[in-house]
Amino acid sequence: MSRTALRICPLCEATCGLTLTIEGTRVTHARGDRDDVFSQGFICPKGASFGAVDSDPDRLRTPLVRRDGELREATWEEAFDAVAAGIRPVVERHGPNSVGVVLGNPNVHTMAGALYPPVLLAGLGTRSVFTASTVDQMPKHVSSGLLFGDANAIPVPDLDRTGHLLLIGANPLESNGSLCTAPDFPGKLKALKARGGTLVVIDPRRTRTAKLADRHIAVRPGTDALLLAAMAQVLFEEGLVEPAPHVQGVEELADAIREFTPEAVAEACDVEADAIRALARDLAAAPAAAVYGRIGSCTVPHGTLASWLVDVLNILTGNLDRPGGALFPQAATDKTPRPAGPGRGFALGRWQSRVSRHPEAKGELPLSALAEEIDTATEEGEPVRALIAVAANPVLSAPDGDRLDKALDSLDFMVSVDPYLNETSRHADVVLPPPPPSQSPHHDFAFNTLAVRNQVRYTRPAVPLEPGRMAETEILARLILAVTGMHGADPAAVDQMVIDQTLGKAVTEPHSPVHGGDPRELAARLGGDTGPERRLDMMLRLGPYGDGFGVRPDGLSLDKLLAHPHGIDLGPLEPRLPQPLKTRSGRVELLPGPIADDLPRLRAALAERPEGLVLVGRRHLRSNNSWMHNVPALTGGSNRCTLHIHPEDAERLGVEDGAAVRVKGAGGEVTAPAEVTDAIRRGVVSLPHGWGHNRPGTRLSHASTDPGVNVNQLLDGRLLDPLSGNAVLNGVPVEVTPETGPEASAVTEKLTALT
Repeated sequence: MSRTALRICPLCEATCGLTLTIEGTRVTHARGDRDDVFSQGFICPKGASFGAVDSDPDRLRTPLVRRDGELREATWEEAFDAVAAGIRPVVERHGPNSVGVVLGNPNVHTMAGALYPPVLLAGLGTRSVFTASTVDQMPKHVSSGLLFGDANAIPVPDLDRTGHLLLIGANPLESNGSLCTAPDFPGKLKALKARGGTLVVIDPRRTRTAKLADRHIAVRPGTDALLLAAMAQVLFEEGLVEPAPHVQGVEELADAIREFTPEAVAEACDVEADAIRALARDLAAAPAAAVYGRIGSCTVPHGTLASWLVDVLNILTGNLDRPGGALFPQAATDKTPRPAGPGRGFALGRWQSRVSRHPEAKGELPLSALAEEIDTATEEGEPVRALIAVAANPVLSAPDGDRLDKALDSLDFMVSVDPYLNETSRHADVVLPPPPPSQSPHHDFAFNTLAVRNQVRYTRPAVPLEPGRMAETEILARLILAVTGMHGADPAAVDQMVIDQTLGKAVTEPHSPVHGGDPRELAARLGGDTGPERRLDMMLRLGPYGDGFGVRPDGLSLDKLLAHPHGIDLGPLEPRLPQPLKTRSGRVELLPGPIADDLPRLRAALAERPEGLVLVGRRHLRSNNSWMHNVPALTGGSNRCTLHIHPEDAERLGVEDGAAVRVKGAGGEVTAPAEVTDAIRRGVVSLPHGWGHNRPGTRLSHASTDPGVNVNQLLDGRLLDPLSGNAVLNGVPVEVTPETGPEASAVTEKLTALT
């Protein structure tokens, strides 16, 4: 007999509510939850394929431990014994920094990934921390930290009320949105146009989003910051500046960008000066407008400057913290709001990487530097000798995967928390597989801080944990104990420690609703069936909408949330400044020192002109990085690893549609089929990321039938945005030539078979 259960989709940032149909313990169907307070029934192909993702036969079901050079099935006890025996001697002999930690993108899509890695890092005390952020959004964190004093204070466009939306380097019709959590992003853009609003897209590709736009500007890749700086200069030059409140440094900014006129940047951007002026004037004239930039404007040489300028334009036009503009969401699990006033500010470069001396950003080192931190000896401390990878596949997601592949083989020990034996986890000495998403609870801690409407939702596991499985929360709790010298202790102690520390601090804070209370008495009042649920209850009750442990009877608690299975709507985004600001001045610091110091590098870019072709990436609606290529329902069709090239470039180079081409970059070369299309501008080619499933020793049976190529192998890891350490993935020079010989024939035959 079938039944239904609710589940928040964990497969992208839109966080849509799903209604699952379950036969026994197997998810057989997924549809949108029409009563979900946030997504209201919207579903994309990924959500519709939830059951196929959940039941993928290649998912690991038991731990693997390396014995005699081979990964073999083991018990959970054997696996954690091996972890403790492998990690602790490295820490004791070489120090905590000799243990690296890599956190992948899926961590922000699970409760466990949000709650436990901070405890792991604090317990280890290592500075060798690498995450997916530095191949993605770190420039936005850094610019927000410098502007607002908090790297996680990221304003999002008020999609439901704006009248003018400018997107740069963003393709939400494919990505479903990023750093902007919005179910049915396509529907919101269509609603914008239906109410008479304007959509402008700046992108070197004519993406699905660009096709919907009222105006599409095909900018030259990598020149986003120049274009945005010129728009800001026009606002000053033409007297169109009406800055948002609580801002300092307006006059200094005007002087700093004076020379970035539309005429000065036009040739570098390949956008006419008049078009740039029109962009600025239209933005300023709109009653409510928002500028939103994403990965295309982050993963470029001036990614932090571009991210900063996105908010500069929102600030100068008075649209920051204004309905219909860009506002700061307020998540239900945010900390108790403190009174407005000066904070500690945001610091960069508190330490540096050992080999190339890259400065840390937000406590992280560049993922691009991981290989050299393992394989290069210096007099500056110990190399990384052991690695903990949690939901991470840097062999595909970081530049120069071949070098990292070799470096991982040289480690003394490696543990990977991953449901698959993939291109990275195949190197591990221990693999700890979490259960499928249907068997896990779900609350979006991170994405609710980026949501376009304030709301809160929680779903318990839709299917009971299978015999022999271990909850992801328990896996990470036991991992923390194993690597911090407490192997064998009760994993519930990890949650209790966090609860004790959090409540112990809360009762000392004058602005806290539990100020002066007894932490032990408060802990005894927490609801929930598990440690993670007790922590969620604590965060809800201490949060901005919480009941304050009875102080506000109508406020939130876990019990109240469980009584609303489709979620609780907390209302539209509201102006919040100056409360979110944590700068030392207590104001928005429009021209922070590190930004001002980086502007000369941007001025030098005025004279730069790429010779030959440059490469950009692309997303597909049915994919999310390297996660989903093993699910047949999400591959094939237009979701293929092909090189997009403009017809004029193809003719000039003698490239035919469907034929194999060799693409060469500073880090290596790959061969892929060409797809000739005028949806990409001249001088630019595009390969999707997340492919390259052709390495031996993996267990990805479907992905390996159509492996594609790893676009990041074209990069050598040396190109970084200096402020954030973010990898430069877009606008990098490449050479493209027709492939000949056996490899060309193999690629063509493969393409023919797939189509």
